Amino acid sequence: MVARYSLLAALSISVAAFPVQQAQAQEGIVGGIIGGIIGGAIVNDQRNRQQRVQVQRTAPRAAVNTAQREQNRSVQTALNHFGWNVGTPDGAIGPRSRAGISEYQVFLGFAGTGQLSEFERNILLTAHQRAISGGPQVAQTVSSHPNGLRGLVMVVRDEMSGRSPTQSAGNYGLPAAVATAVDEIAASSDPSAMQLVQRAGFIQLADLNGDGRTDYILDTSVTGSAFWCSAQACTVQVFVSTPEGYVRNDFQAFNVTPAMFTCTRGACELGAQQQPVTVAAPQPAVPAAPSPSTEVALSVPSAQPAARNPDSEAAAAAAPAIPNFFGTAQAERSLVSHCDRVNLLTNANGGFTTRDTMTDPAMVLNEQFCLARTYAMADGEDLIAQVQGVSAAQITEQCLAFAPSLQPFVSALSVQPQADVMASVSAFVLQTGMSPQQLTDTARICLAVGYRQDKLDVALGAALLLATLGERAYGELMGHHLVQGFGATKREDLALAWYELGFDPAKRAVFAPTQPERDSLLRDAVFGQVPQQPDATATDVALPVFVIPQD
Repeated sequence: MVARYSLLAALSISVAAFPVQQAQAQEGIVGGIIGGIIGGAIVNDQRNRQQRVQVQRTAPRAAVNTAQREQNRSVQTALNHFGWNVGTPDGAIGPRSRAGISEYQVFLGFAGTGQLSEFERNILLTAHQRAISGGPQVAQTVSSHPNGLRGLVMVVRDEMSGRSPTQSAGNYGLPAAVATAVDEIAASSDPSAMQLVQRAGFIQLADLNGDGRTDYILDTSVTGSAFWCSAQACTVQVFVSTPEGYVRNDFQAFNVTPAMFTCTRGACELGAQQQPVTVAAPQPAVPAAPSPSTEVALSVPSAQPAARNPDSEAAAAAAPAIPNFFGTAQAERSLVSHCDRVNLLTNANGGFTTRDTMTDPAMVLNEQFCLARTYAMADGEDLIAQVQGVSAAQITEQCLAFAPSLQPFVSALSVQPQADVMASVSAFVLQTGMSPQQLTDTARICLAVGYRQDKLDVALGAALLLATLGERAYGELMGHHLVQGFGATKREDLALAWYELGFDPAKRAVFAPTQPERDSLLRDAVFGQVPQQPDATATDVALPVFVIPQD
């Protein structure tokens, strides 16, 4: 216990990029994870005279004004009414409310940011007002729409978007235009529409035109239907969001990826070059200039070039090179796109899987991984709002800049046992000299930034810091990453210890704290349900004995 207290007392908010070797660490700078966000630049060597500026965390935020709180309360009431349960409407938008908002946005085909736009808020409040007013038209909509009461929200969305009633039949948690196309494809294929939606590769999600909203690619090659495919290519339908609604573009191609399309507003072109495409992520903001009273300095010094050793260089040149059959780098899977798809399936299935309804453990892990990601993003955004003197763009920039510092530990996650990885991270953070609370808050901020920007090395590095600081709940995230293979190699054997860390009953609840049964659900999905033991009082049944004659 004393050792743990000593560890926490020595921890800090600022973890700079520096060689892990002790000899170099004593000579170098141990800077900040995100120098200047909260902790500022820290100097471990007195010979380094770098100016240090510390940005203090603010006092608790000023109370939300009455009008804003009332509007928030109306949003929470409406979310509860339509089944996105966010708890008692209190006017304070916290992690639970942001999770409900995100589910609502995904249901309507918007980006699940957890932050309502004015248009999205108007849809929700208008639909709620219409629902409580009632009337024959409302009753008919609710009784006839495939999504029941929630169908009223979709109808209001379509009315406010200027769509015709024939466009508003959206199912499967997809925008109406996309859902109609799914039905069209299913009508000429063996799989049903629901089976197509659940089939890997049929729907690809991306932000193709850079407007921050999710676009959809339907690849008919996975249908196995000759109606949609020839010997040369299959039909590919691309739906791109515009202020007027989704615009469809049709192509003939094989093995399409989002990187093959170039879109401007609603018009797309298919190219052969594999250029990177931002997947359902907001456009990078231009960093704002620091305020006159605050100097923001990244404390991530470049490593000094090491002295050349001709003998070692000659030996290295003579050593056989390890062959690399996959080029210099491989495209990293997008967790944003993955969670968008999972949310679609969750909505199509009528909500999150419970212990009573679980038939597919993999779906449970998918749902709970994406739910934990949503809570982590909402938590970090609440902290970002409390930081003074630094813009959100600067926070994002500096969180991304610290990724190389923890990359060795993120890489070790895929090859070393959990205890060894945590021991290495502990040795690393002990040299920072900052308070544990500051380091914890900064790691929570950078975890949100990593997930929001789809930078999984940043997210994993921040989660490792939090788990090492005693926030055991974050061990669950490492388990998910290792099972799913996002930002790490798939290693289910290594994932089990991280899950166990996250299941610690003494931990502080971080993800879905109002759902006490969540850990039991995850345990069942990770380790399998424990079979029932036979009733000891039941009548014993004698085993039959069969005698086989011997020749």
